[in-house]
Amino acid sequence: MDQSTRVCKLGQKLEERAMTKTKELGALAVANISKRGINFVGGVRGLGLNVTMYGSRSWVLRYQVGKKRRDMGLGSYPSVTLAEARERARAARSKLSLGIDPIEDSRALRSKLLADQSTAITFDEAAKKYVEAQEHGWKNAKHAQQWRNTIETYATPVMGKMLIRDIGLPQVLQVLEPIWREKTETASRLRGRMDSVFDWAIARGYRTQLSPARWKGLLDKLLPAPGKVAKVGHHPALPYAQLPDFMMALRTHEGVGSAALQFLILTACRSGEVRGARWSEFDMKAGVWTVPAERMKAGKEHRVALSPAAVAIIEHQRLNRFSDLVFPSPNRSKSDPSEAGMLSDMTLSAVLRRMKVAAVPHGFRSTFRDWCAEQTDYPNEVAEMALAHAVPNKVEAAYRRGDLLQKRHRLMEDWAMFVMGYLANNGEAVHG
Repeated sequence: MDQSTRVCKLGQKLEERAMTKTKELGALAVANISKRGINFVGGVRGLGLNVTMYGSRSWVLRYQVGKKRRDMGLGSYPSVTLAEARERARAARSKLSLGIDPIEDSRALRSKLLADQSTAITFDEAAKKYVEAQEHGWKNAKHAQQWRNTIETYATPVMGKMLIRDIGLPQVLQVLEPIWREKTETASRLRGRMDSVFDWAIARGYRTQLSPARWKGLLDKLLPAPGKVAKVGHHPALPYAQLPDFMMALRTHEGVGSAALQFLILTACRSGEVRGARWSEFDMKAGVWTVPAERMKAGKEHRVALSPAAVAIIEHQRLNRFSDLVFPSPNRSKSDPSEAGMLSDMTLSAVLRRMKVAAVPHGFRSTFRDWCAEQTDYPNEVAEMALAHAVPNKVEAAYRRGDLLQKRHRLMEDWAMFVMGYLANNGEAVHG
């Protein structure tokens, strides 16, 4: 041991001895301390009252860690009383006896507190931020509103105000179990949405544990599969054998709703695509209707092959054209008659109700698909392309460049011939 080290240790020992031999002062004596610097008050080794050059006073605990002397602040005087200062000093000394540096321990606790505060976000706040981050990528505003509605209706009352990092399986089950059997489809969608919020929170550092709303490996062990709880609800559809007679009756009904429904049947398109059709989307010479991506379910532009019967409906609508919409709502703006809203889906459904037909507009897509499968030899991919269904096989989708438009023209012409009653349903397949 060199000379400087011995001197240092000797100084430390003398200081510790002085602190140990310090007389234990009372509250009155402490109040009268005015000497600048650290004035040890006894009672706990190293506890002193520090007086600055400006006269302010605060508590300090002086202790030794290895070769390093440390002064730990315990609060200002007289806000912190002598008794309180001694209690804090004893607590710090207890940590020292366990090999814990109280200053470093305090810093670690403050750091953890700050970290906890930065990740203190409730489930409702996380859900809101998730929707805001994702909604620009969703195809319509209605989807974002459906997200918000299901979360607010079912999840918020149970765990909306809870920190997302603290939510566990019991809370998720409390949300899902009451509606799992009665509202299975809604509950299943809600579970998926909660799972997405939890995963987002994990990715953003607001949560460390796995999502308590995940299905595989967790909820699938606690809840029955949705398909086993409730039957899949298919859209009521008219059997294709009844379609020619129905179409004949439908053509006797006047109005935009009837025309739109006829066009929907002849094109096998979705209601929203038909009701939102605009004149600029049609190439009458080529017999093609191009539906933009923003109005398609798959978010991809779709060319519809038009039969002569479908073209005739469009030409008839042109005779009374007063709007950019092909099938505008009859309710026009009083200030500007050229402004007309889009037909509601209920308008088409109302036509079917008046005709006392147990079907919905979307069901005619199923009617078309059944007819293709059972009454024609057209390849499956031609019918699926006509319905604008996505190709499930990724490899096949990557290699399929065209949209089979020419083949779909022949298919839709045969479909129109059948629908209009010109092609008998005699059990013989129509050849594609």
